[in-house]
Amino acid sequence: MLVAERYEKIVELVNARGSIRVSELSELCGVTEETIRRDLDRLEQAGRLRRSHGGAVSVKDQAAQPETPYAEREIIHAEEKRRIAQEAVRLIQPHDRIILDASSTAWYMAVHLPDMPLTVLTNSIKVALELSGKEKIEVISTGGILASRSLSYVGPLAERSLDAYYVDKAFFSCKGVHLERGISDSNEPQARVKQKILSRAGQVILLADASKFGTQAFTLVAGLNEVDAIVTDRRLPKEMLDRLTEQGIAVTTV
Repeated sequence: MLVAERYEKIVELVNARGSIRVSELSELCGVTEETIRRDLDRLEQAGRLRRSHGGAVSVKDQAAQPETPYAEREIIHAEEKRRIAQEAVRLIQPHDRIILDASSTAWYMAVHLPDMPLTVLTNSIKVALELSGKEKIEVISTGGILASRSLSYVGPLAERSLDAYYVDKAFFSCKGVHLERGISDSNEPQARVKQKILSRAGQVILLADASKFGTQAFTLVAGLNEVDAIVTDRRLPKEMLDRLTEQGIAVTTV
């Protein structure tokens, strides 16, 4: 494969997937990881993609990233999300007051939550419906503007609703986790609600499968310094795990 052909293939793969790791590109293109890193540097200089830790991110239509429909998010990396959710449930004690965001991983948490005395604040229709059959759990829904693709409430009313409460723990997810650029999501309304969620909690726990690390979405949610703990899956590269631990973040892999 000629160098120019490899460049085009890399850009095509990055745009198709949104983000991709160096190791994957090395395997798909049949060249060393060092060669891929040089290629990515040149392609970033040309404005055709953006480097991320361990890979590259598409710049195509980045200013208008649509939310992935909930039905699709629910099945992407489903097994990893279930394991993450089950581990996160272990962090909850009876009589805790918690927030669950509108992520599919938070919904998996709602599925696995035992029926015990809890107060759960959420902006997710799916989470509220899942918990409605558990009589000991008090559910508070934010209300707001319905974001149909994520089945969540966003906007000023959702944000003001969150202002009325303080909770022990907040569990949330995101589109991207980047060591330098922090935690990001697909659009501003979702990011603003997540920012408010983080501000209302004594302890903030990020739920993110390994595919989200090293990537950056359109809107900044928070810096990694605003997170107390991360629950992820065992596919997370050791280098990434070590660097997160160095920042004082408690990371659990499942």
